[in-house]
Amino acid sequence: MSRQQDQQAIALAAMCQAATLVDQIATRGMIPQNSFETSLYSIFVTKPDCTEDIYGGAHDLPHNLHLGLKTLGDLIEKRRGDQNRNLINYVLSMITLQAKLASNQEMLATLGKRIEQISQQAQYFNGQDGDLMDNPAVFTHTNVVANIASLYQETISTFSFRINVGGDPRHLQNADNAAKIRALLLAGIRAAMLWQQVGGRRWQLLFFKHRVRPSLQRLQAPQQTE
Repeated sequence: MSRQQDQQAIALAAMCQAATLVDQIATRGMIPQNSFETSLYSIFVTKPDCTEDIYGGAHDLPHNLHLGLKTLGDLIEKRRGDQNRNLINYVLSMITLQAKLASNQEMLATLGKRIEQISQQAQYFNGQDGDLMDNPAVFTHTNVVANIASLYQETISTFSFRINVGGDPRHLQNADNAAKIRALLLAGIRAAMLWQQVGGRRWQLLFFKHRVRPSLQRLQAPQQTE
């Protein structure tokens, strides 16, 4: 059971990371690069060997999902007060949109096809030899982010249910910021899909507090190198 709980905690932390990055762009206009890379990278990991691989592997998970794990811990301990309302709203909205997406096979097929195309296009911006997936930074290239954002607009944005992002109009009206927000929302929905795949259910969030603490401790601990 602890393994499944760890997987669910990873998915929730990934949603929290995407939600926090969206909030930071909307309110500050700035975000940590590594967290941004990890979230967008996850969109393109379609056949992972294990859950941790979606976020860079077990060894790097405490670093790559640091922001999301910290945010999840803050939420369950009810730290940060008013800011939590926005983050909780974003996470619940991601879960809602994932459920709508799961019932739309045509849109799922479109997303899969377009994500593969964007991955192939991203290879052009890969400034090093070797596997594209060994260079997460490429997925934050302006052109790649714009392509992900366009995909979000053409698919998820067509649902009647929308995620309303609040913040400073100066940041929200910036085209690059708007593209980053849409790309991160897609990353959050990808994490919500993972949450569902590893047995997560919306009603469980009401009772998840005590179960998630041990998982957070395990996931935030540095992994030993063998």
